[in-house]
Amino acid sequence: MSTGIPVDRFKALTEAAATVVGTAQLEALLGRLVETAKETTGAKYAALGVIGDHKQLIEFVYRGVDAETARKIGHPPEGRGVLGTLIRESVTIRLDRISDHPDSVGFPPHHPPMETFLGVPVGTTEGTFGNLYLAEKPGGFTEEDEMVVAALAAVAGAAVETARLRSRLARLAVIEDRERIGRDLHDSIIQDLFATGLELQGLAATTDDERISKALHGAVDRIDATIDQLRRIVADLGRRGQRSRFEEELREHTSQLAKAYEVAVFVSVDPPDLELEPDLAEEVMPIVGEAVSNALRHSGTGVVDVRAEMLSDRLVLSVVDEGKGFDPQSVKRGMGLDNLEERVRRLGGELSLRSVIGAGTVVEVVLPLH
Repeated sequence: MSTGIPVDRFKALTEAAATVVGTAQLEALLGRLVETAKETTGAKYAALGVIGDHKQLIEFVYRGVDAETARKIGHPPEGRGVLGTLIRESVTIRLDRISDHPDSVGFPPHHPPMETFLGVPVGTTEGTFGNLYLAEKPGGFTEEDEMVVAALAAVAGAAVETARLRSRLARLAVIEDRERIGRDLHDSIIQDLFATGLELQGLAATTDDERISKALHGAVDRIDATIDQLRRIVADLGRRGQRSRFEEELREHTSQLAKAYEVAVFVSVDPPDLELEPDLAEEVMPIVGEAVSNALRHSGTGVVDVRAEMLSDRLVLSVVDEGKGFDPQSVKRGMGLDNLEERVRRLGGELSLRSVIGAGTVVEVVLPLH
């Protein structure tokens, strides 16, 4: 029986681990981890499932299955069968035939055949982050493979912790920057605008030309409106501990989605005490979640802004990123966008999608309030 990793494989493992740890962005890190596990074991298929708070797979990164096959399979695994056992028990599972396992439930239509299997948990200090899944190695997986992947998973767990720490520090930096912006707006810009408005009022009082006087008073009115808007922004930037239950739930929902990414998600709700009927709030969460998930997975952005605003008889939801953008006319249809449109249509709402390549994307949903 093998008692350790042979020198040649240990050297390859060390190099592979260094590559994984050297990947800063969490999304890229997960992809690199899957590729490395596939390469070091010789498996035909490899994947990593990220586990959510409700013990379900919230993200599934895979290699070995082509895009057309993945499209035919449809929805990624949710964590049933042998994958569910790994999630519940957080133990390594090595099989010569997946179908022999008592929890095996088979595969969906169009799924490639898989027999040999190796599943290894990826842990962090907060618990099991996810599981590495490897399948179809000629001759089956060995105890040596198990040790190699377990070592790689341990390194990956530390790398995930580091990426999460970077993300938290980035969020703190943005929050501190927002507080600084709020102070600057209040202490300098608003006061300068106010002084300018007084000067314009003084000029208006000294002229007998009615046309000039009217133009000056109009400029003062616009300055006053700008000051009011800036004051609302400052109040919103400095608002703490005054969130409604709906805002708290929205923040919690989006922060859970962002856990697997090095992305800061900011939520604003207007009015601050906005509360929705429970049935509507339950419908809103997956709508926002779908839009945020798309931004996290595809935009390459570092920040996503989420806003919910009540306007008389309608609720306006927006999700904005400053990522790479795309051409809405040529983008391939996917389950995410289809699900989003279906949910909005079912509520009698309207969905608009605006995106500019290199500038970012805006998803806006308008829902009627009955």
